Amino acid sequence: MTDHAIKDKTVIIAGGAKNLGGLIARDLAANGAAAIAIHYNSAATKADAEATVDAVKKHGAKAVALQADLTTAAAVEKLFADAVSAVGRPDIAINTVGKVLKKPIVDISEAEYDEMSAVNAKSAFFFIKEAGKSLNDNGKICTLVTSLLGAFTPFYASYAGTKAPVEHFTRAAAKEFGERGISVTAIGPGPMDTPFFYGQETPEAQAYHKTAAALSGFSKTGLTDIEDIVPYIRFLVSDGWWMTGQTILVNGGYTTK
Repeated sequence: MTDHAIKDKTVIIAGGAKNLGGLIARDLAANGAAAIAIHYNSAATKADAEATVDAVKKHGAKAVALQADLTTAAAVEKLFADAVSAVGRPDIAINTVGKVLKKPIVDISEAEYDEMSAVNAKSAFFFIKEAGKSLNDNGKICTLVTSLLGAFTPFYASYAGTKAPVEHFTRAAAKEFGERGISVTAIGPGPMDTPFFYGQETPEAQAYHKTAAALSGFSKTGLTDIEDIVPYIRFLVSDGWWMTGQTILVNGGYTTK
């Protein structure tokens, strides 16, 4: 069964090769999207991107994989130009790109800060900018942030701190693009059961996070599963268009604002 609000739409997904991005691509294709441009960052994720392209095509949608390091404005502009050339002007733009660093403030180098800022804030800003220029009227933009924006916690200053600006980018873009019927939202998942989580956390921290959400006992991992997030994204980029300018924390009761 397809979602009538997604049927025949053209989509671009930054970070769409695997994990949450890959599942979003598959889900939107299964719900009737006509074409999906799947961005991946480097050669390390090329095979995943190609596998996602194949999965999307099996649902009858057109698909293309596009490589880019999105930490420069020129690269983001080129990604959208290439996507438009390959699959047409998008109706839906989703950005799942992000980088996690768990480290005390006093140990974070300038190079680490600059990289976190470039990946989490700068790339998100220019993705929203190019989406605003490229999307068809009545389009949808959604960016992945983090539920840590609602937490009072140490060690994540460079991660949550460089995701926080996306809330403001989202609000401003919603006001600026609203006259064209474009909705702009952000979703902040809780700690997710992906390699990005396990690479940063000690076994003790993992155990804590797996019990911290109010609904942890009803999750297969105790964490936020990527399958928990996809329906919210599908809703926001379809029938949920009336919600705009908002950052929604989706985490099973891990934290709230």
